[in-house]
Amino acid sequence: MASYSVVNVDELEGEGPGGMVRKARRALGARAFGFNFYRFPPDTPGREHDHAANGQEEVYFVVSGSGVMRVDGDDVPLRPGTFVRVDPEATRQPISGPDGLEFVAFGAPVDGQYLPPAWG
Repeated sequence: MASYSVVNVDELEGEGPGGMVRKARRALGARAFGFNFYRFPPDTPGREHDHAANGQEEVYFVVSGSGVMRVDGDDVPLRPGTFVRVDPEATRQPISGPDGLEFVAFGAPVDGQYLPPAWG
């Protein structure tokens, strides 16, 4: 058994609303923290949510495109190279700009062990 795994995002099937989610964590079999790749078409709002129930802190890294991450009502500008960290209790919603938006979301509980979600 290999001590590593490899996947290319273009090999992953789009899932979720509009096929915008590429479930990279599941494809790699990672267990210590969660992460997925998101590809939004132009001018598309993502799901508004928080992680208060599971205590998961998230970090978003913008790969390409533009938009905003709406965090507790504040619009944080997104462009390639931007990192945004969000507390578990904060409401967040990615919204793509006219060029679309691609980002990777990483997450794990602030206090405790990461457990992969049932949805993948």
